[in-house]
Amino acid sequence: MSLQQDIMTTLKEAMKSKDQIALTALRAVKSAILLAQTESGAKNELTEEQELKILQKQVKQRKDSAAIYLEQGREDLASPELAEAKIIERFLPEALSEEEIEHVVITTIKRINAEGMKDMGKVMGIVSKELAGKADGKTISTIVKANLA
Repeated sequence: MSLQQDIMTTLKEAMKSKDQIALTALRAVKSAILLAQTESGAKNELTEEQELKILQKQVKQRKDSAAIYLEQGREDLASPELAEAKIIERFLPEALSEEEIEHVVITTIKRINAEGMKDMGKVMGIVSKELAGKADGKTISTIVKANLA
């Protein structure tokens, strides 16, 4: 079953159970996927990698919003954002631990003989492709910087 079909099935279940938080999150994801399909101009299905990027973006938006709300002392607005992020994360592959990401980063650095911060772009490009959907870009960047410094 494709990711899009899986989301639609879960959306229908949320409608039946009247789960408003899940409905809001899943409708936003569905909308983002449809928007991406129309932007490409094709009626074709998106690739799995494109769908994962959309989901990651949706999760990141909600977590960023929640962080802002928490900074302003608005727990009442932050909790629905975090709940929606959790719902969307169910469709993402399991994230790697920092140790697993660091292992991939170190292996890549050795493989391409990267030396210093001037090679950060090369390392980031390779590692980001390899870990697409499995790791957050910010986390990868932090680990690459630590290992190239």
